[in-house]
Amino acid sequence: MLKLFSRRRCHHHLHSHPLQPILFISRQLTQSHFDDDPPFSPILKTLKPQNQETHNQKNKKQKNESKKKPQSNFPLKSDLPFDFRYSYSETNPAVEPIGYRETPKFSPFGPGRLDRKWTGTAAPSQQAVDMVKVEEERNAVLGEPLSEEEVLNLVELYRHNDCCRQINLGKGGVTHNMIDDIHNHWKKAEAIRIKCLGEKSGGKIIYRQINILLLYRGRNYDPKNRPVVPLMLWKPYPPIYPKLIKNVADGLTFEETKEMRNRGLNSPPFMKL
Repeated sequence: MLKLFSRRRCHHHLHSHPLQPILFISRQLTQSHFDDDPPFSPILKTLKPQNQETHNQKNKKQKNESKKKPQSNFPLKSDLPFDFRYSYSETNPAVEPIGYRETPKFSPFGPGRLDRKWTGTAAPSQQAVDMVKVEEERNAVLGEPLSEEEVLNLVELYRHNDCCRQINLGKGGVTHNMIDDIHNHWKKAEAIRIKCLGEKSGGKIIYRQINILLLYRGRNYDPKNRPVVPLMLWKPYPPIYPKLIKNVADGLTFEETKEMRNRGLNSPPFMKL
């Protein structure tokens, strides 16, 4: 029995000594690990003021840029000598609508953005138009007429299907915002490939083939002195127009037209195919 107790004590004594250096090494490793670990290091505290400084610098730059940018004054005043409509090719100004799907109070140009009043179908010009003066200004922009060689060079540049200066017509025809697109193309190109008439934009048609037109801007065209074209912010609802096919014939009542229609339906045919 004494021998067993002595062996256990010796065994316990031998194993107790080597644990101390292991614990000491593990403590040193954990301390050094926490000191070198980035999440537990004090570097994050120094990053916060740097982020705040960069954020403040960005705000200052944005404020300075907003001050430098010229703020547009509303309402816009446009001297274009025609009434503004959503579509200039798909509507007839001579036909008056019999109703509206939305009130004419809501202008598609936005509230207070245009000096013209929206009537539901158009924004008419408030000044009297002097057509003689308009023609003189247009001829001054166009300058001298193009020679045959100049026309051929422009046609060869812009008549192909892969031309990047092209405006395609949609279901709405020649829309109001398309006039602004034409002037945007004229900033970098002398002509554009287009499928519409050229009276509204002020250019000159130099080439026509089936439904493809080339619209020339003019020799003396200056993009900085381009006309003001206010944009429509949304497509207005089309008004209600009278029916093209009438239910009642002129000079007859509804009952008389119905009776005559029934006679025609019940009458024997002249021949059978």
